[in-house]
Amino acid sequence: MIASLTGTVTHVTLERAVLDVGGVGYLVHATPGTLAGLRVGERAQLHTTLVVREDSMTVFGFAEADEREVFETAQSVSGVGPRIALAMLAVLTPDALRRAVASEDLAALRRIPGVGPKSAQRLVLELSGKLGAPSPDAGGAAVPDAPPVAAGDPARDQVVEALVGLGWAAKVAQDTVDRVLADAGDDGHVNGPIDVAATLRAALRSLGGRRG
Repeated sequence: MIASLTGTVTHVTLERAVLDVGGVGYLVHATPGTLAGLRVGERAQLHTTLVVREDSMTVFGFAEADEREVFETAQSVSGVGPRIALAMLAVLTPDALRRAVASEDLAALRRIPGVGPKSAQRLVLELSGKLGAPSPDAGGAAVPDAPPVAAGDPARDQVVEALVGLGWAAKVAQDTVDRVLADAGDDGHVNGPIDVAATLRAALRSLGGRRG
């Protein structure tokens, strides 16, 4: 079990990063929020878990240990694998997920790609009592957004590709990203650096319970 990795970030995309630890490059899959905090050339520490399958060994990394615990617990639900568990944390913070389960907020759970009405009910049933109580001072209901990328920016294609990787049809992904960018109402320009991860989160929020 690889519980954590500390090393130099050598590569970052919307879905994964490479961490050089003692000359060995570890490919780590992570949420947009975790990846947004990594910078190429800088040192980072990630809390990790290793998922072993017959044909693969995949490392998943998280900025906080709490995210890793929720990721592992979520996979105890029938039909929930690493991809859906990771998508949960891309849309909802650990405390937001706890609140959604405790309050049986099926609408919040259906915002997660791959989760429909029946699977949302199953999440409530099978995760009840397993995630612990949310922090008393926990805020909002979802991962906070930042300004989306500008329309027409090459990063648009990265966001579309990430949505497809999460299980959405290409046409649905493209239309959603274009809608999110249009809703920004900034004529294709934003102040400050482009935040691709935030655009992906905004697209996931916009998709809600729809399926590709």
